[in-house]
Amino acid sequence: MELLSSLFGIIGFAVGIPIGLFVGFFLFVYSETKHVKDPVVRPISELGPNALEELLPEIPLWVKTPDYERIDWLNKFLLDMWPFLDTAICKIIRSTAQPIFAEYIGKYQIKAIEFDKLSLGTLPPTVCGIKVLETNEKELVMEQVIKWAGNPNIVLSLYVSSLKISVQLVDVQVFATPRITLRPLVPTFPCFANIVVSLLEKPHVDFGMRVSGGDIMSIPGLYRFVQDTIKKQVANLYLWPRTLEIPILDESTVEIKKPVGILHVNVVRAHKLLKMDLLGTSDPYVKLSLTGDKLPAKKTTVKRKNLNPVWNEKFKIVVKDPQSQVLQLQVYDWDKVGGHDKLGMQLVPLKLLKPYENKEFTLDLLKDTNLNETPNKKPRGKIVVDLTFVPFKEDSSKFGGPSEGYSRKESGIGYVSDDEVQDRAGLLSVVILEAEEVEGEHHNNPFAVLTFRGEKKKTKTMKKTRHPRWNEEFQFMLEEPPQHEKIHIEVLSRRKNFSFLSKQETLGHVEINLRDVVHNGRINDKYNLINSRNGVIHVDVRWKVV
Repeated sequence: MELLSSLFGIIGFAVGIPIGLFVGFFLFVYSETKHVKDPVVRPISELGPNALEELLPEIPLWVKTPDYERIDWLNKFLLDMWPFLDTAICKIIRSTAQPIFAEYIGKYQIKAIEFDKLSLGTLPPTVCGIKVLETNEKELVMEQVIKWAGNPNIVLSLYVSSLKISVQLVDVQVFATPRITLRPLVPTFPCFANIVVSLLEKPHVDFGMRVSGGDIMSIPGLYRFVQDTIKKQVANLYLWPRTLEIPILDESTVEIKKPVGILHVNVVRAHKLLKMDLLGTSDPYVKLSLTGDKLPAKKTTVKRKNLNPVWNEKFKIVVKDPQSQVLQLQVYDWDKVGGHDKLGMQLVPLKLLKPYENKEFTLDLLKDTNLNETPNKKPRGKIVVDLTFVPFKEDSSKFGGPSEGYSRKESGIGYVSDDEVQDRAGLLSVVILEAEEVEGEHHNNPFAVLTFRGEKKKTKTMKKTRHPRWNEEFQFMLEEPPQHEKIHIEVLSRRKNFSFLSKQETLGHVEINLRDVVHNGRINDKYNLINSRNGVIHVDVRWKVV
């Protein structure tokens, strides 16, 4: 039976092949072709989500979120520059890793650690989209989405005793959403002092690792453990609000000095001043100023016909850098006609003062700042001043001051609790930064006028613009916090050239309540101008307590 079934199988195979070829040829030749329908063309907007996913398995970020911009030009730039960037980055990796490797040599019988091969491959990262954020600070904030599916060739060799262990990193995939901030913006090229980097989400990192030729990532459970460990460690270092700060410019050259304290000056008296008038007397007064400060000098009253004047007049001067600033004391003889004659001057470096300590100086007046002036010249008299440097509360720790509040007294130093600091004197700083969409009927030469407690201060005038940028600071020394007061800012415009139509135009005004400034320490915001169609003004107000 087995022989017969095998025989019938062979016969069936031999007969079936010719018959099948004949039937197929007959159908191919004599069958009529059916009409092929044209494909249906539909706009993408009519397709459902499933059809879109089939057509576009990975929708670009700039399509899903329109606030992200496509930057194909940057990806083209990275592609062309990648061979050079690869070499430069690898050099940085080698130089950075070398001291780290040196710490392990000699431990655990490790004789050497070195890179046999180090290359990031031929595929550069791709920036899928970028978004620029607007802030009220002097900074530029950018958010990117970066993907990198690279083909690096990184081989690290460990020489342990007589063994050589090779570790190879392959098939790296990285997906990250960093936020890059350039701050502060400064008028020195490249116009920013630091690059601050943080991650908005935990990054996705995938890679393969071979040890001596074997893929250790295939070990059950190890792949997931490595993934979670990397995400956790990177998140602990750079996940927002944690940041990585990269300095670009030296802070000492670009740092914009901010007020750190108040210098209390008491001009006590002077004696044996020079005789400048015909009747053998002088009319002395003192001008006080700090170096590096553009504010007008402060003046005492004039003591008529007095060579030994007693003033006992007190002044408060804002200090920005007590280590470098110098107090300039200049004594003049007041004249009714012509310029005032200089009787003498003296300098007091603020670094001689200890915070909160009251110190009295009796100084010999000099003709000028030449410290090598010969002592046999005619003496110009002496001046007595009483100085105290008081840091602001938030800056007191920089100068080793007391952690609690304090109370300045004429006889020494006292202290008060932190709860009383809000009731103490301080500095109100108002920075008028810029305005937008301010437009006059006849001309656009805007300037701003700040009014506080009846005192008016004016910015410079910007010609022919609806978007003036002033960036001017005005300071007010106050004996108590202005909790129930307001500042009034008005934007005006006037014709610069001579004209019968030179009347000023008001472009809008705003009143800012200072209660929130006192409690929060600072308000940096934009305000809509009243009586203006679309006008907006940007103001930064600070309150610093001593």
